[in-house]
Amino acid sequence: MKEYVVGVTGASGICYARKLLEVLCADATVHVIVSDVAKRIAAHEGVDLTGFAAEYHKNDKMFAKIASGSYRYDGMVIIPCSQKTLAAIANGYGDNLITRTADVCLKERRPCILVPREMPLSEIHIRNMLAAHRAGATIMPASPPFYHRPETIDDLVDMVVARILDHLGVEHMLAERWGGADA
Repeated sequence: MKEYVVGVTGASGICYARKLLEVLCADATVHVIVSDVAKRIAAHEGVDLTGFAAEYHKNDKMFAKIASGSYRYDGMVIIPCSQKTLAAIANGYGDNLITRTADVCLKERRPCILVPREMPLSEIHIRNMLAAHRAGATIMPASPPFYHRPETIDDLVDMVVARILDHLGVEHMLAERWGGADA
């Protein structure tokens, strides 16, 4: 059985994390870390991140097994990824369980997907994204496509999560794949 870590940090767009957890928890072992700010944003956005068949870790518990390179898992997604968290990861500053686990993921060359949702981006944000990319992270802004003619917010969320699942190598039926068009 595959095993993943999902970090949820303090940026709007907690619905992306919920959908990812819904899919991953159905067929994989999932470790979840939710930052304190993410918990407040989830409450504000009306999104419940509890109740999944997952192992939940407190962000200040640096002795969790997922914080060690000797503990094997198949990849990590931080969704949404705040610019604060992205900056910490880009600069190797593992001061909490989310950033420490991402640091481990990168040093062990495991898939590490960061999903920033904020905009506009400053030059600092862009430099941090480039540094994280160069360290091995995949940067996947929550930027859904419109070629499939979405009708609901859920359709847009599904497209973003589908791309994340593709990069993790997880099979899914969340979204329609581009089949080309006559132009």
